[in-house]
Amino acid sequence: MVRVSPVECEETSYHHGSHRDLLSSLVDPSPTPREVDAIIVPTARRPAHLTEATGLAQALGCTLVTLHSGKWTTAAEAAQRFGADVDLIAIDVPGPDRLNLPDWETSRLLAGTPFARRTDLSLKRNLALTFSHMLGWSRILFLDDDITRLNPDDVRKASGLLDTYNAVGLQIGGFPDNSVVCYAYRQAGGEQQSFVGGGALAVALERSRSFFPDIYNDDWFFLLDGDKRLQPTAVTGQVVQYPYDPFRTPERARAEELGDVLAEGIYWLLDQGRSIADADRRHWGRFLKRRARFIEGVLSMVRADDALGSHEKDRRIAALKGALGRLALITPSLCESYLQAWTADRRQWQRHVEQLPTSQQLPDALAALSRPGCPPLRSQPGRAAGPQSASLLKPCRG
Repeated sequence: MVRVSPVECEETSYHHGSHRDLLSSLVDPSPTPREVDAIIVPTARRPAHLTEATGLAQALGCTLVTLHSGKWTTAAEAAQRFGADVDLIAIDVPGPDRLNLPDWETSRLLAGTPFARRTDLSLKRNLALTFSHMLGWSRILFLDDDITRLNPDDVRKASGLLDTYNAVGLQIGGFPDNSVVCYAYRQAGGEQQSFVGGGALAVALERSRSFFPDIYNDDWFFLLDGDKRLQPTAVTGQVVQYPYDPFRTPERARAEELGDVLAEGIYWLLDQGRSIADADRRHWGRFLKRRARFIEGVLSMVRADDALGSHEKDRRIAALKGALGRLALITPSLCESYLQAWTADRRQWQRHVEQLPTSQQLPDALAALSRPGCPPLRSQPGRAAGPQSASLLKPCRG
């Protein structure tokens, strides 16, 4: 078997395989365990994928909020399956035009371009933050529906660490939580770690004023403090991510490329002790060249990997070429403009949070998630939700 080493490919000069040094050292490795107010699960998969999250919510005695969209799941199906066993708030999430969320400058910048995102994960996470603020929750756990091996004690420890940190991630093991490009690098022998992510992330709502932009690596942007570095962030515990096929279609790599470039380009600076403010057009010009050299190096590693069958090798090569094709459309000006729009969006999000009504009852909070003139969102029946009907999918007025 022949493998091309990272040193031979020189791609380590163009890529940081780990950003773990940016995380805070645990001031107290044995914090006082604390409960979370709610577990938030954005989902587009069949309700069976919520089984472990349901068990975790039962063990912790907290509310489970499930946010549904797509053809495979509904709030009604989740409530029918789990509503009698857990304090459940199951919500069907409509399109962004019906929701009381800011209109993002970052989304407008990418609208109508190949970089526009086609998932609603960021929308659901921001909706959950809005909802949690209105209900007066202070500690929540974001959990993706492909995360398993959930340990209640790890969650309590992470929540306890929120006394000190704004965000605490649970270490994600199992299938690597990397982009397509970084996964190909890892599989070809490169030294690549995973970072803290929104798939299993405890958040202190009272201190964090970040939002999730509608782009791949939205969680990396959420962790930034907006000025210089990361919010105080730590990692503890262990969970496992279900496997998936990152090379099923090259489109996944294309869709990830802008978010990967922006996040890796910012964290490249932070790794060197520099500021987000240093991410100017000159930086992006240099970083885009590094990114191209990195992906080309990974392509060389894949081509030289005799452990791969021809079919698997072809799939990886197609994905990496897809990423390179999308990278060719990214300019330093676009990167600089995106960060300027993101800064404006952060200010808009902070105003949004400050204007939210607080200490709301559930029906009022659900109603306030809708824009004026749109029908209120309503949860499906569950012990937390009470006897309320499903979301009313009627057009807005005005």
